[in-house]
Amino acid sequence: MRRSLIGLFVVLVSCTNAPEVVDTTSTTVADTSTTTIGAHSTTVAPITTSTVAPATTTTLAPLQSLAYEKVADMSFPIQMVPWSAFDLIATKDGRVWLFENTADEVSQEPVLDIRDQVRNDGEQGLLSIAIHPDDMDRLFVHYSANDGDTVVSEFAWGGGGAWDGERVLLRLDQPARNHNGGMIQFGPDGGLYLGLGDGGASNDRFGNGQNTGTLLGGLVRIDVDDPDAEPELYQYGLRNPWRFWIDGDLIFIADVGQNTYEEVNVAPLERGANYGWPVYEGLHCFSSGCDGEGWTTPVVEIEHGDAGTCSITGGIVYRGSAIPEIQGLYFYSDYCGGYLRSFRHLQAGVADEMEDWTGQVGVPGRVVSFGVDSAGEMYVLTTDAILRVTAIR
Repeated sequence: MRRSLIGLFVVLVSCTNAPEVVDTTSTTVADTSTTTIGAHSTTVAPITTSTVAPATTTTLAPLQSLAYEKVADMSFPIQMVPWSAFDLIATKDGRVWLFENTADEVSQEPVLDIRDQVRNDGEQGLLSIAIHPDDMDRLFVHYSANDGDTVVSEFAWGGGGAWDGERVLLRLDQPARNHNGGMIQFGPDGGLYLGLGDGGASNDRFGNGQNTGTLLGGLVRIDVDDPDAEPELYQYGLRNPWRFWIDGDLIFIADVGQNTYEEVNVAPLERGANYGWPVYEGLHCFSSGCDGEGWTTPVVEIEHGDAGTCSITGGIVYRGSAIPEIQGLYFYSDYCGGYLRSFRHLQAGVADEMEDWTGQVGVPGRVVSFGVDSAGEMYVLTTDAILRVTAIR
């Protein structure tokens, strides 16, 4: 068993119980038992809704189905990112932990603990983390401060085996407790991108969705290596982009809807895209000005009530090697529905190979995020567990 950077890894066992969730599919899923870290529980069902082609470029046996493998019980993990040979797991309460994916073990002590700075209430908390692409000792975090402000800051890896020395890059007043956005991720240009909601309440009450004079309701770019650079509104017209994913020169934005529709947008990572909120909700007119021109429209729209949909959870493009059959597919879920779905983006505005994998993997609970480990493999994070996506062959 491998040792961690801060000493011996120990098994972290949670005392919380998984919420009762009704599987909204009609597929019968094999029984599974819940075990502590180090052992796994796997949900397996025969393929019923997805047609999967066997691998043609490897010697792997044909893919029969996907499955979830529980690797940890944790209270509200919100993100997993690779860090050297290890991974980092952030929890919404304001802590960051080391994770060793080869042994499925979480460190006993956090490597960052800013609980005294974080308002962990409802949609607020520690919302995202990112590692500098050229310097693994630089950790970036997005969190809700005690007064509700949005804060993006940098911590440096210290000699004591933890991050410290906070440098604030952005502090922004939030007019409400909801729609604080969440995700931060580095782009191929070296910029740190941040998704921010429209300021909260409902119906774009504060008028930020189409206001290019504010960072709210937009995708924000921060030059973390230029101390004199101001955060820049890069794209706008978003309601609450809780999770996005940058894949090459494209960005996949899962934007949380209001009354009726959730959406996934795919666009070049370029300045100026307008995703339409509050003029549009999904592909549908929400307020005045729906002339149909000049907007970046969703490639996927999910109506509320579809398999329990209420709040979309994006989402990653799979680029791992363990399951080559799903290479290049974008996966997403929903906080209430808990399903696992995917599509392939072929060209501007076109989604293909749309699949629903829920009959295979089951509904694990309330899905809050996705993660990627140091091997490039995909994880699904619920309010109380971390699940690895695996192949049954």
